[in-house]
Amino acid sequence: MELKRVVVTGLGALTPIGNNVPNMWQSLVNGVSGVGPITYFDATAFKCRIASELKGFRTEDYFDRKESRLLDGYTMYGLVTVDEAWRDAGLSSTAVDASRVGVVWGSGMGGVKSFQEELLQYADNGRVPRFSPYWVPKVIIDICAGHIAIKYGLRGPNYCTAAACASSAAAISDAFNLIRLGKADVMIAGGSECAVCESGIGGFGNMRALSTRNDDPATASRPFDRDRDGFVLGEGSGTVILEELNHAKARGAHIYAEITGTGLSADAYHITASHPEGLGVISAMRQAVVESGMMITDVDHINTHGTSTPIGDISEPKAIVGLFGKHAERIAINSTKSMTGHLLGAAGVVEAIACILTINRGVVPPTINHFNDDPQIPPLDFTFNHSQKREVGFAISNTFGFGGHNVCLAFRKY
Repeated sequence: MELKRVVVTGLGALTPIGNNVPNMWQSLVNGVSGVGPITYFDATAFKCRIASELKGFRTEDYFDRKESRLLDGYTMYGLVTVDEAWRDAGLSSTAVDASRVGVVWGSGMGGVKSFQEELLQYADNGRVPRFSPYWVPKVIIDICAGHIAIKYGLRGPNYCTAAACASSAAAISDAFNLIRLGKADVMIAGGSECAVCESGIGGFGNMRALSTRNDDPATASRPFDRDRDGFVLGEGSGTVILEELNHAKARGAHIYAEITGTGLSADAYHITASHPEGLGVISAMRQAVVESGMMITDVDHINTHGTSTPIGDISEPKAIVGLFGKHAERIAINSTKSMTGHLLGAAGVVEAIACILTINRGVVPPTINHFNDDPQIPPLDFTFNHSQKREVGFAISNTFGFGGHNVCLAFRKY
């Protein structure tokens, strides 16, 4: 069977540095940090009191009061970005075969905020079981994919992916393969996260995973810097519309880039720490490049996982050198988490969008907040502090998750 070619025809984003794709991209290029003091709750007693929250986003601008009561934030965020991507792709529910359009959606935490609120209410009520009948449909991790299908009347493949911080990248990989195998013409793929709450900050904070640079939040996310002290928890969503090439051409769709390959692997090493030599990462990147029919010397750009954690920021560059050798020195590398913070399950799709726009616009956004080199990290071109104008024909985006999940997505200029 001949595999289909798959292209990207629509983008949507809701992030701490922009509530749509144009605004997010402008902030990325200009090196804007989305990190600040937590405003959603009183974080005085927490070790970490900073996060990368959405700015100026009001649910009432998108949902009525009833919808807001029935939907967790992660579902609302997802629906907002799907709407942007759907319109960007020029799609119409009446102009496509709904049985050939599907959804794969990723999230690491799902409705954790609603879960927390319901249990606290249960405790406050003296443990009287007055659970809302809408609680389960609000918190289950697959529900956003279901809401998307219902809104647009889509009857194609529909499910969720849960691979911690690699969830939305895994969703894109699955959506890509469903189209390649001829099981769908169009796929909505992405992910969302709404975990800036007491349990999210407290849980990750007590793992010592979060930065505690509370006095200087704008520079707290410091990927590959010597003085990095953990990631900054973020929130938001991203959506890509993937489409079979001939289907996109037949309707005159604008094509941002072609997705050409994916790589998936496990570190099989530790539940939270990455493999020190990046063996799983090497495997995922190699798979993505080979499946694309490209050579490792064709890679112009890598959007790294780059979380600003002490161990992870060492192992990923080691893996890049391990696979690409001397060519690694010629690759423009960055970590957009330096600006967005870490969007957990939504990180993969937001960074894939950044990667796609880098190819499309010929600009590599910077890795901001670099002050001191780390002698343990190979001296590669990390695009520190300033954007880089560069023609990018082929790029990959890395995303990893607790549990040792690794996903690499490959994109090529169309």
